[in-house]
Amino acid sequence: MTASHPPRSESDIHLDSTAHLMNSIGNRLAGQLRLVSPPVRRPAPPALVLVGHGSRDPRALETVRTLRDRVRELRPGLPAHLGHIELNEPLLPDTLTALGDAPAVLVPLLLSRGYHVKQDIPEMAAAARASTRVTAPLGPHPLLVETLYDRLLEAGWPTVPDEPTRRTSAVVLAAAGSRDPDSATDTRRTARLLADRLGVPVVPAYASAAAPTVPTAVRALAARGRHRVAIASYFTAPGRFATQCAQAAPWLASAPLGAHPAMARLILHRYDQARVTRQAELASA
Repeated sequence: MTASHPPRSESDIHLDSTAHLMNSIGNRLAGQLRLVSPPVRRPAPPALVLVGHGSRDPRALETVRTLRDRVRELRPGLPAHLGHIELNEPLLPDTLTALGDAPAVLVPLLLSRGYHVKQDIPEMAAAARASTRVTAPLGPHPLLVETLYDRLLEAGWPTVPDEPTRRTSAVVLAAAGSRDPDSATDTRRTARLLADRLGVPVVPAYASAAAPTVPTAVRALAARGRHRVAIASYFTAPGRFATQCAQAAPWLASAPLGAHPAMARLILHRYDQARVTRQAELASA
């Protein structure tokens, strides 16, 4: 005797068709997903290490800490650290040791080439476990000129000087000084850029190790009929040299560069330059 099956209802047939359809869609999606490559995890960017000289003046340490914080605000997620050549903690070797194997880009908070940029910092970087790169110093660069100009305006430099004021005014760009001729070359370049911005003579002068001194430059300008002489403080942070140079001002003296927003942008610019250069070197290897 043949077994009989009850007739299937329309609802059962509909459910079977829906299940078949869903199963087919699922199989197709699974096949497509297998063709999709897994997401590529990009390596973390190298840490940024701001390399300060170090100073016994507590305002200098406060300044570089503020600069680091401004860099972090501009580039969230970028590890930004401090390291000093001397006098302040953390010292650069200690910062690099703490980073372990993590690669780092070292940005000297120095304004020209000299012994620290050419010798001290590269030697400390070479002793680190991780891969490191040392950027060029901050100067010369138009962003430094932007900062110098703003600091002069804050000190009382006229925004739009009239012609008599322009004929009798000048600026002494007061820098720390170095025996390295490349340092003087860089400082003269910054002086020319600032002169173009202000429309008056800008004479580089130094607190130590190079000539002319700031008082000598002031007297030389006065002999040329430039009696309204401003001192533009070409120092990253307050300190003994910056204070001494400001005291020689016959008219007005600007504050050091400090934590001006343009300084934070310049630090990141040097960092990005080093990364682009490194990527180009790897691509051509």
